[in-house]
Amino acid sequence: MSRALVSVTDKTGIVEFCQGLVELGFEIISTGGTLKVLKDQGLPVMAIDEVTGFPEILDGRVKTLHPMVHGGLLYKRDNAEHVKTVEKMGIKSIDLVCVNLYQFAKALHEHQPLDTMIENIDIGGPSMIRSAAKNFKDVLIVTDPGDYGRVLDALKEGRDDFEFRKNLAYKAFRTTGAYDALISRYFQDLCNEEFPDIINFSFQKSEHLRYGENSQQAANKYVDSYVEKSLLDYEQLHGKEISFNNVNDLYGAVCVVREFGDEIVTAAIKHSTPCGVAVGQSGYESYMKAYNADPQSIFGGIVATNYKIDAQTATKMNEIFLEIVAAPDFDEDALEILKKKKNLRILKLKNYKAREAKYDIKYLEGKVLIQELNTKMIEDLKVVSEAVPTEEQIADMVFGMKVVKYVKSNAICIVKNGVTLAIGGGQTSRVWALENAIHNNPDKDFKGAVLASDAFFPFNDCVEVAHKAGIAAIIQPGGSIKDQDSIDLCNTYNMPMVFSGYRHFRH
Repeated sequence: MSRALVSVTDKTGIVEFCQGLVELGFEIISTGGTLKVLKDQGLPVMAIDEVTGFPEILDGRVKTLHPMVHGGLLYKRDNAEHVKTVEKMGIKSIDLVCVNLYQFAKALHEHQPLDTMIENIDIGGPSMIRSAAKNFKDVLIVTDPGDYGRVLDALKEGRDDFEFRKNLAYKAFRTTGAYDALISRYFQDLCNEEFPDIINFSFQKSEHLRYGENSQQAANKYVDSYVEKSLLDYEQLHGKEISFNNVNDLYGAVCVVREFGDEIVTAAIKHSTPCGVAVGQSGYESYMKAYNADPQSIFGGIVATNYKIDAQTATKMNEIFLEIVAAPDFDEDALEILKKKKNLRILKLKNYKAREAKYDIKYLEGKVLIQELNTKMIEDLKVVSEAVPTEEQIADMVFGMKVVKYVKSNAICIVKNGVTLAIGGGQTSRVWALENAIHNNPDKDFKGAVLASDAFFPFNDCVEVAHKAGIAAIIQPGGSIKDQDSIDLCNTYNMPMVFSGYRHFRH
């Protein structure tokens, strides 16, 4: 008679699965709570201590860690010496293991205390999984309740062949790997290790994407199992499937929105770069200002807000083609209006203020760059010119730095009264970024505007171009060996210049 060892934390479907195994002639061995559930349902089941001859001890910490269990899992059925050994020792084979693990992730996201977290570290479960998966040729290892039906079908139809078993083993090792990675990250935080020699990440697929950056590239979205709340947690209320570029652009848009806290703000993004950002006294005012900042580039872009979208704002949004509208909430009539666009992706943001994630990761064909997220904005507003900025100019300086931080370097942002007038980015020369911003907006009046730069001026040419355009004040990080040249030219033109202290390259 074949034997199955069943010990699960998640009891979903386990009674039906075991009933199916019994009907196929399996003898069921079980432990603890699983044993009780099966017995209560009238299933024939043997307690683990009947196999090991040793009671469960230490509050269940030790119950399956025994040669009678692991010997029955690990011996090779086609190895004469192995067979001879287990027969001599009275070890019977275990032919199927069904295990899922203690809920460490649940305890983690409930912020349980250390003692509770420790007790949610499973020992026997991963040990049985690894033993069974190592010997997958002879032992079926089942770790996912979603597989119960197909395992029973395979056994009934004789399809539990090498490939089938290998697939289950792969899933098993994937399970224990992710589990251990989560525990490792927990202890990494306990030990205050920001960049240890080894970082273990566990990513779980959450969404199939239409395609990657280009239609010939397949793509999926994964979530970091360790992060409870992500900036990109959303519910899709309407529209076609999300693509790789959509998610990437959405991230940039929501990052900009987050910078403004409780100020009412709208951010429009195109190709992962802001094209129109504005604060306002109302959502409608904020959106209209952002739209008018660059009505050409916003076409086919993404709009994110930190306010509930009303019918008036939705009506204006529907006048143009947008890929995504993302907001914390929508009025019912606003949703009805937006849904008139069949393909418009409407996303309800769940955690648009979240700051739990701490890593920025770039995977470069086998090499991985990991850095802290750029969470700092301004170290200190240091006036370095003879002219002192007004309160209004300082407000626009801070606004400009919040936006330029998310523009591809080299980056320039020209703002006035809480609205972007022009944005220039992705240039190999800083002055080109400024010249492009001005050249691409010939209808804009830059008189009295503020210029924000993501990095220092290597020369004073940006000051010269800004002055000729009518720009009245400048904020930049400072730090160039030729800072004084730019300061001197600002003094010549009576322009306030402020150093922010932090560079914001975005590559």
